[in-house]
Amino acid sequence: MKMVRQKTQIRKIENLAARQVTFSKRRRGLFKKAQELSTLCDVDLALIVFSATGKLFHYSPSSMSEVLERHGQLQSQNVGEVQLSSDQKMEIACKRAAILSEELVEKTHELRQMNGEDIQGLDLKELNKLEAIIESGLAAVVKAKGERMLNQINTLKKKEAQLLEEKEFLKQQLMRMGTCVGQTGIQDECSERYSLELTISSMSSEDPAHNYNVSSSHTCLKLGF
Repeated sequence: MKMVRQKTQIRKIENLAARQVTFSKRRRGLFKKAQELSTLCDVDLALIVFSATGKLFHYSPSSMSEVLERHGQLQSQNVGEVQLSSDQKMEIACKRAAILSEELVEKTHELRQMNGEDIQGLDLKELNKLEAIIESGLAAVVKAKGERMLNQINTLKKKEAQLLEEKEFLKQQLMRMGTCVGQTGIQDECSERYSLELTISSMSSEDPAHNYNVSSSHTCLKLGF
């Protein structure tokens, strides 16, 4: 009975360890094939491989830099061969300018129609289409205007709250200053009365003949104090 070999399906290996092992084996096999091709056919080649982690692997039977330099030179020559002549470039530029000019005329005409001009030749379908365009643009303008007004209102509310906070702060500062001034006046009055009491007491001790009157004044001053 003949066994049929199943074809391996080529797809990404999900298991990381198995993927790394497969990469290592396949890379060595690829480099071996490149070496055999270079030896058998006497060709210069450059093989560059970057792993999934960004590690570089390369092989060249001669010099990697020389092979890459030759490749760059040939690529520049190929690009020069496909470059267009000056006449061809001018022709393409004229065609592009003509297309842009037509688009400019068309857009200018549409803009005039949106402003209510050049609409006499439009049929009902074209007028409905123009009306829909204008209504859509008007809705966008109204929406943008509403957003701007809402932003301005929010900004004014924030400024109002800030001004109220500053007003309250200044009010408290003024109240504190008034309280301090009142306390200072009371302290000054008390100091004057206390000094007057001491003066009269001293006079009483020096003049016994006026002891009665001074004593009465002394008592009144204490009550006032």
